Amino acid sequence: MAGARELRFGTAGVPDSTPQASTLAALKHVHELGLDGLEVEFVRGVKIGSETAGQIRERASALGLQLSVHAPYYVNLNSPEPGKRIQSQDHLLRSARMAAQMGARSVVFHAGYYGVQSPEKTMAAVRKELRDVVSVIRAERLAVTLRVETMGKRSQFGSLDECLSLCQDVDGLAPCLDFSHIHARGEVRANSYLDFFRIFKKVEKRLGAAALRDIHIHISGIEYGGKGEIRHLNLTDGDFRYDEWVGVLKDLDLAGLVICESPDREVDAVMLKRLYQSYRRKG
Repeated sequence: MAGARELRFGTAGVPDSTPQASTLAALKHVHELGLDGLEVEFVRGVKIGSETAGQIRERASALGLQLSVHAPYYVNLNSPEPGKRIQSQDHLLRSARMAAQMGARSVVFHAGYYGVQSPEKTMAAVRKELRDVVSVIRAERLAVTLRVETMGKRSQFGSLDECLSLCQDVDGLAPCLDFSHIHARGEVRANSYLDFFRIFKKVEKRLGAAALRDIHIHISGIEYGGKGEIRHLNLTDGDFRYDEWVGVLKDLDLAGLVICESPDREVDAVMLKRLYQSYRRKG
């Protein structure tokens, strides 16, 4: 898939300030706010029909918005129950098919939990399931990229290194870098300019320079403890150094989509975009 040519900013789902609680209304609203992206949330199931998907595609295209989708939370590719693994594959495929109809370029998903398995056995199980899913996506010629998200709880599969290794092993898979999750998980230093710079350079080293030209990012403030993520916060309510993080986005001239998941997501997304633009004007 061709890489993006600029860095865009958007919200995870319908902003609370949207006059009508629908994706179609949200597209118009985020555009009016000066944002240029939206992640459609399928987190409780793929409930959009083909007709609505077509309308979303047309409106997003007319407004110049880039779309992604988030697959249902029910995915667990390491479930000990074969039926749940099959259901997880189905959630991903249904999300990918609807994303393609909507014109969304990426499908973000949570891979699953370790359970009683070791990280190594979990990796092997997740890798096998994803290869099957990607093969179907290719066979159906769906113009979407599956993106495995870095996770914030230590009980979840999805450390930064696990996600990058998985993307190296499964052709066509890409990461969704959730920096708040990486910070909360605590396995990688991720709260200074140098930390953020090193993470992006690791992505470049492992996945190639093209990965930084079509990056997909989640961001929010975050509350965390010894086991990792507790809950999302607004950026100004947490300790995440978003100003230094935005500086790295600018200095590395990244391209792709930044999706804000704060409780007041449209407020934080607009703040981040304005901060990014101000850094670019300063050179």
